[in-house]
Amino acid sequence: MTEYGRGPGSEPWHPEDPLYGDGGWEGQQAHVGRQSAYGGHPQQPYPQQPQYGDWSQEQQAAYGGQQQHQHYDGQGHPQYDQNYAGHAQQQQHFQQGTWDASGSHGQVPYAADPGDPYGQQPAAYGAQQPDLYGTEDAYPPPVPPGRRRPEPEPQPEPAADEEEHAFFAGDGGEDDEEHELQSRREKRGKGRKPVKKKKGRTGCACMVVVLVFGGGLGGVGYFGYKFYQNRFGAAPDYAGSGNGEQITVTIPKGAGGWAIGEKLKEAGVVESAAAFVSALQANPRGKGLQDGVYTLQKEMSAASAVELMLSPKSRSNLIIAEGRRNTEIYSMIDKRLGVKVGTTARVAKKDYKHLGLPAWALNHPNLKDPLEGFLYPSSYPVAKGQEPDAVLKSMVSQAASTYQELGLEKKAKVLGLDSPWQLLTVASLVQAEGTSHDDFRKMAEVVYNRLEPDNPQTYGRLEFDSTYNYVKNQSKIDLSIAELRKYNNPYNTYFSKGLPPGPISNPGEEALKGALDPTDDGWYYFISMDGKTSKFTRTLEEHEKLVNEWNASRKKN
Repeated sequence: MTEYGRGPGSEPWHPEDPLYGDGGWEGQQAHVGRQSAYGGHPQQPYPQQPQYGDWSQEQQAAYGGQQQHQHYDGQGHPQYDQNYAGHAQQQQHFQQGTWDASGSHGQVPYAADPGDPYGQQPAAYGAQQPDLYGTEDAYPPPVPPGRRRPEPEPQPEPAADEEEHAFFAGDGGEDDEEHELQSRREKRGKGRKPVKKKKGRTGCACMVVVLVFGGGLGGVGYFGYKFYQNRFGAAPDYAGSGNGEQITVTIPKGAGGWAIGEKLKEAGVVESAAAFVSALQANPRGKGLQDGVYTLQKEMSAASAVELMLSPKSRSNLIIAEGRRNTEIYSMIDKRLGVKVGTTARVAKKDYKHLGLPAWALNHPNLKDPLEGFLYPSSYPVAKGQEPDAVLKSMVSQAASTYQELGLEKKAKVLGLDSPWQLLTVASLVQAEGTSHDDFRKMAEVVYNRLEPDNPQTYGRLEFDSTYNYVKNQSKIDLSIAELRKYNNPYNTYFSKGLPPGPISNPGEEALKGALDPTDDGWYYFISMDGKTSKFTRTLEEHEKLVNEWNASRKKN
């Protein structure tokens, strides 16, 4: 490009040329020429601008008589606002190459667009030169000989194997920009020393990056596959009805299908909980699955495991019936656990305070068994491998929970009793003496009426055969009154007034409800004529009449 005050040289200046500049600074001016066209002023060293304000009036007239107004941009380059005649003629002279250094045609070699004096200007001698300013091909103006700097020694090019991509070399940000600027300076011929590249990381860094990215992608793929399998894939499942190895699994109360499946998976019965849940939902009888102890096989298909658990053959629960005494229950537990006879009874006697009894059930004197009344009648998962204290804890927990729900502690005072412990004792008597669910409420009224110390029938004595049988650990019905009245024991209600020290059995729900809601019909006596039902009377005379009828029926048989 041709700029005012500079030569139009078509080649950039190379300091390596030994003949360049021999004519001195004046010779360079003669070589470049063109200054006479601008009023005869000698060319000034860069970056000083030519003094265009000294043009003669004739020269101004040659440009169409129009005054040019100039200003400079941020880099010291002149900008022009011009309006002159003969624009088309000027372009024609440029294209024909008839414009010479003397300026005979009076035309200025710059672009017709007054807003862009540096875009596509026609050069002298009719040549078109591109605008190289602001590009990598731009080159600096000639420097006077007195200001020239010594030629920098050429630096060896870096070996091919040392060059690395900026990502692996760790260069970036400001370092990359500095490297790019240095490259541009070298192309322009500046004599600065090249920027020394940072030592690149070795191939190990590349390998680490690859391994990290590869491992991350592999992890994402693995967990994605597992998610797909869990959500949409078929659940893992064994085939067949088991491998013949039996195992006992305890299902806790209230466990749902997924919890049961997890326990079976942990025991090795099924391969996955999801398969078990699917098989349980597909079975029409699946909702009937209950808690308890099940004897199953390992590696069963989920469908076969569900089918076997719904069959009575797999159930191993210990069933405690209403009215059972603790001594009988201890023997049942020993047998089910496969331990020595008496083991559970010893644990109960030694550790009863640590088995979960409520506070109101502790510290009662003269008790035969502190746990009597707290081995609640129900179905319990009991199998070999369990400890006696664990079984007892589950039974006591069930009892305490039931008694709280029924409100024994709240209703004891309303019924004229001192504590829920006494109410539980009344329920145990009702359970022991009653013969059917229909007469539990009447039997409870008999107990409450006889407990009144000034009642005209028994004067505060209960006189129940069941209390004597309890302390004797027997179940006889042919007992003489003389024998009953002379046995001195707090549990013997023929000898001692009031309630026994504690419960004499483990009452069920119906007996408990009867004790909580007795009748109010004035009953004091009762007798069972057939062993299945009871008859109740209000006076001793009515009662003795029924007794005589019963004795007569026995003699006939």
